[in-house]
Amino acid sequence: MPRLRYARASDEPFLWDMLYFAAHMNKDGSGSSDDAKGDGLLAKYVDGWGRAGDLGVIAEDESGQPIGAAWLRAFSIAERGYPLVPEDFPEIAIAVEPGNTGGGLGGALLGALLDKARDHHPGVVLSVREDNPAIRLYERFGFDVVDEITNRVGGRSFVMVHLF
Repeated sequence: MPRLRYARASDEPFLWDMLYFAAHMNKDGSGSSDDAKGDGLLAKYVDGWGRAGDLGVIAEDESGQPIGAAWLRAFSIAERGYPLVPEDFPEIAIAVEPGNTGGGLGGALLGALLDKARDHHPGVVLSVREDNPAIRLYERFGFDVVDEITNRVGGRSFVMVHLF
């Protein structure tokens, strides 16, 4: 199993890459993580990483290369647009590099992030596209669907909450 560590400010470039995958930009015709930097709906998840309250977990392979991340950041309700979710629930993003999926790494990252987040927050929120198989992972970790939204590409996503 890869090594897990907490994210540092110096991980911001890698988090941009992970945001590209978390937002499925690779499937939406975007060319690189630079496209996430120019997308106002997405950039807020990573821009200036390392500010107060930011929390993340990075997975590294045996050579020390990062291969996955799960992170959270607090937003106002207006910034994230989930009126049914309390403002003190930070939002989670998670991604694993495509060549490293399917081996339980996403679950390890999510579990480590939730273990740390429970010390600081009453719950967390995420959104996931309706056709994303990760929904099953989130359900296994106790996330419940509380709302449906139209995502940035016009499809349907579920807003899911995990209470501590």
